[in-house]
Amino acid sequence: MRSIWNGAISFGLVSIPIKLVNATESRSVSFRQIHTEDGGRIRYKKVCELDGEEVTQAEIGKAYEDADGTMIPITDEDLAALPLPTAKTIEIVAFVPAGDIDPLQMDAAYYLSANGVPAAKPYTLLREALKRSDKVAVAKYALRGRERLGMLRVVDDVIAMHGLLWPDEIRAPEGVAPETQVTVREAELDLADALMATLGEVDITSLHDDYREAVEEMIAAKTEGGEAVAPAEPAAAGGGKVIDLMAALESSVRAAKEARGEAAAEVTELRPRGRTAASRAEPKETGAKKSTARTAAKKTAAPARKSTARTAKPAATKSTAAKSTATKSTATKSAATGSSAAKKQAAKVTKATKKEPAKKEAAKKATPRKRTA
Repeated sequence: MRSIWNGAISFGLVSIPIKLVNATESRSVSFRQIHTEDGGRIRYKKVCELDGEEVTQAEIGKAYEDADGTMIPITDEDLAALPLPTAKTIEIVAFVPAGDIDPLQMDAAYYLSANGVPAAKPYTLLREALKRSDKVAVAKYALRGRERLGMLRVVDDVIAMHGLLWPDEIRAPEGVAPETQVTVREAELDLADALMATLGEVDITSLHDDYREAVEEMIAAKTEGGEAVAPAEPAAAGGGKVIDLMAALESSVRAAKEARGEAAAEVTELRPRGRTAASRAEPKETGAKKSTARTAAKKTAAPARKSTARTAKPAATKSTAAKSTATKSTATKSAATGSSAAKKQAAKVTKATKKEPAKKEAAKKATPRKRTA
């Protein structure tokens, strides 16, 4: 690649000879102005407005136009005499986190190439220092007759420099934000989040300029003598028309899912942000699920009843045991009573038995003996 500027990076007392190379290029299709009557090129001539004569490039100089229209000539010698320390030097002034640089300041991009073998060592040192610090370098440099601000960072194994606009070149966004006060609902934010999640990420290298390709195809068709390709119907612009934001978001989510090839392109109702993530993830119960839940509840209740019955059985057993104990106690008492009666009867029999011999003896004594002849 051809270099557009040669100089050095000033890194403290370290000087790194470098060459500046454009890192970007325009791929836009350019057109020429023609005379529509005959197709002739329209060219511009540099003419002096005072005498009407055409002038060459060598006769053209620089001038500053004052507020009243007065031209103040400025020569190359005048500019060269100005104290511009960055005329041939990219002077690093600070190292800051990349997040401190406002993307609005980003301008043209360049690659910095080590200029010569001696520059390889300090170039590599600065590159590795930038990598390890995870910071970018803010620098000042001069290009095309003016001092500029730049940012140095590492891209692969190369130091790249982005031209930056000066802070006072960034306009304040006054009067740009909507002046009408509106309220955004949580449901709308949830749908916007769903759309962002559905669109997902993209490989930036896969993106291309569709318009440029269409222009090139049209030019190719005309070159071959064919007809120009009919342009596709542009999408209708919303303009100031009031739209149903919720419906538009839901349609956008559905279209994004279809574009990604998802079979089910249904938009589910999103719960408010105030609920927990678990409650958001919980799906709505369908009739089948509710029926299943009821059946499960019945099944759960049945074992509970059996368990209650089983629990009641020991109580009934205890009651039966108590009754049995009472019966035994009654039987024992009856047995005890019978035993006492038997003992009394036996005592009476014994007494009667003892009295009977005595009665017999008394009867013998009372009976007179017969005398023998």
